[in-house]
Amino acid sequence: MSRDALSLGADPSARKGPAEAGSALREARLDILIVGGGPVGACAAALLQRAPFSSPGARSIAVVEPAHPRVPTADAPLDARVSALSRASERILRQAGAWDRMSPERIQPYERMRVWHRSVPASSADVLAFDAAEAGEPNLGYIAENRLVQVALLDAFEGSGGQVLRCEITGLRMRDEDVIVETTLGPLSTRLVVGADGARSTVRDLIGLTADSASYRQTAIVANVSTARPHERTAWQRFLGTGTLAFLPLADGSSSIVWSADAEGAMALLAASDEQFERELQRQSDDALGAVRLRTERHSFPLRKLTAHRYTAHRSVLIGDAARVVHPLAGQGMNLGLLDAAALAEVIDAASLEGEDPGAARALRRYERWRKSEAQLMAAAIDAFDRFLAHGSDPLARLAQRGLAWVNRSGEVKRAFISRALGLTGELPQAARPAGRRAPA
Repeated sequence: MSRDALSLGADPSARKGPAEAGSALREARLDILIVGGGPVGACAAALLQRAPFSSPGARSIAVVEPAHPRVPTADAPLDARVSALSRASERILRQAGAWDRMSPERIQPYERMRVWHRSVPASSADVLAFDAAEAGEPNLGYIAENRLVQVALLDAFEGSGGQVLRCEITGLRMRDEDVIVETTLGPLSTRLVVGADGARSTVRDLIGLTADSASYRQTAIVANVSTARPHERTAWQRFLGTGTLAFLPLADGSSSIVWSADAEGAMALLAASDEQFERELQRQSDDALGAVRLRTERHSFPLRKLTAHRYTAHRSVLIGDAARVVHPLAGQGMNLGLLDAAALAEVIDAASLEGEDPGAARALRRYERWRKSEAQLMAAAIDAFDRFLAHGSDPLARLAQRGLAWVNRSGEVKRAFISRALGLTGELPQAARPAGRRAPA
């Protein structure tokens, strides 16, 4: 398809207003429409736009994203919504052209993790301690604001000639050769629709895909805090019996807390005064970092798990939270989504090299088999951690809790855990592999 086929994407520096964009949309013929410009959707768009085999403008791609966030100013306080980015995610972001667009002063590499159950003190030798040096790595990953990642990816996409459409979708109609998508700016035609629009995915509903969804009966509370003792580039996590409390190190010396609490307890925590909350936070953290002070408001959201029965339909596919939602205790939601984006881009690129269009069923089925099996393994492991470590009290749970100390004494097992946390194991997309290392045939 020629660059002129989508006039909206012809010149990213000459962006059109809503009325002009609506007129252009009525003539648009897209190769790929990605609904949802969060980090996962934006990553898929940037990777697909930068496909190494295609000449500039050979593939017409647009992202539907009603709210395009702004780049944080250098002196802006750090957001409370952050993610732990694995080594695999770092490589994907580099491949997408986004990593160098992220302000390094707002990103915190972390070199250690300390994980323990409430049955042992924070200073105990039974605390499970990971160190990047044990795996020969410079760090275990990075803590970065979700907004920072999203903006960098959208900028990388637009900088490569892609177009972000500030609108919403209202319906779609499947045809043999394309999908007609109705938007608030007008209809458009695309050969592939990518649903990257989160757990309450409109795309998933419109294409008729179903999902299993259940409440964890927990609420996640997030905020940024200062602590009396430095975080030492360490991520701290304690299993409480009523949930999980994590302190994630931030670049300004503060920490982001993610407190997954049973619903009733969470209500009390949210209703507490700042001083009461700070005291309880210090107590539940076993005083690991000393006195705690809130630096932002507390935000909360209910925790649910979701698994789509299928990831694909006719000329349509789901990625990220639209396909599955996992508990945040392992910090893998963003990483799983970025792996989805890289895997989808890889199978579409491979299909294109063989002369198939982006919506080819064979390529989409390959993506589904690949990512669904990988995600199911991770989701099962995370649910086991929540059941046996964060909440369990039966004999099997106590055995799992004592197992943390056993893992800590086994260098080989610890290295295996570190490799998994870094995203260095499993069937990785090419973009997540070290430069120059090809995927196995």
